[in-house]
Amino acid sequence: MIVFLEFVARLVGWLVLAPLLPGIINKVKAWVGGRRGPPVLQLYYDLARLWQKGVVLSTLVSPGFIAGPAVAWVAVLGAALLLPLGPVGAGLSFRGDVLLLIYLLALARFCTAWAAMETGSAFEGMGAAREVSYAVLAEAAIITAVLALCVHSGSVSLATMLNPAAGAGAVLLAAGLFAVLLAENCRVPFDDPNTHLELTMIHEVMILDHSGPPLAAILHGASIKLLLFATLLVEAVVPLGGLSRPAAAGVLAAGVLVVTVGVGLVESLLARLAFRRVPLLLTTAFLLCLFALLVAWKGGAA
Repeated sequence: MIVFLEFVARLVGWLVLAPLLPGIINKVKAWVGGRRGPPVLQLYYDLARLWQKGVVLSTLVSPGFIAGPAVAWVAVLGAALLLPLGPVGAGLSFRGDVLLLIYLLALARFCTAWAAMETGSAFEGMGAAREVSYAVLAEAAIITAVLALCVHSGSVSLATMLNPAAGAGAVLLAAGLFAVLLAENCRVPFDDPNTHLELTMIHEVMILDHSGPPLAAILHGASIKLLLFATLLVEAVVPLGGLSRPAAAGVLAAGVLVVTVGVGLVESLLARLAFRRVPLLLTTAFLLCLFALLVAWKGGAA
């Protein structure tokens, strides 16, 4: 019974806390720009309003247009539940669970791109093509970061890989994972979540034809994914295993807040890159994770 209650509490935590992060980012951007900005809880209001609206469907779409966002939301939430939270551990943990986490994130991307192309829109097809092309390099960086953690810990279980930190390559790994976080969550300098120009959008153009509850599922899933990557980044570089549960929870929350504020500062101080420069930045993220892998490998060999 206690295990079930802990799992429910973890599930509710991911569902309820995730929409806070976009609100914090927007507040940081408004503060840097000297504006008041929207309230931190704005995404909660938007989600509640979207759930009360109807769904407008194109005559070209199949049931996959609705199923895509739903499956993507479930996949991202499943990946989040695999992630351990310091000494508390993971809701679902087994040998090789890190492989399932990577595949669940890939499944979520596939379903989002699939739903975008259901409409037959040239703009949404263009956004899906950009999303998938950038994902090739982003996923390479994620896999390399995971390999660095595997080599350092000697395990393929997330609960062991993320406890303790990744040794001497922690700085390299943090830099690489932060760049991957920006790319995977469609933030500046890879994408601009506030743009409304179809020719320059990536993720936003993929959801132009979604409305009502499916759009709410996409927005909520995106916030869960942002929280997932922020938590993964903190746990990959901060040794939480030696702390008590309250201390580890406080350090983890503070780390996630620092990462979130960092995303807001990046979006405030940097401009979006031209499309031809995005692969170069993603390659840099991959090389940072690769150097972290080499440090972990040589350190273990020594």
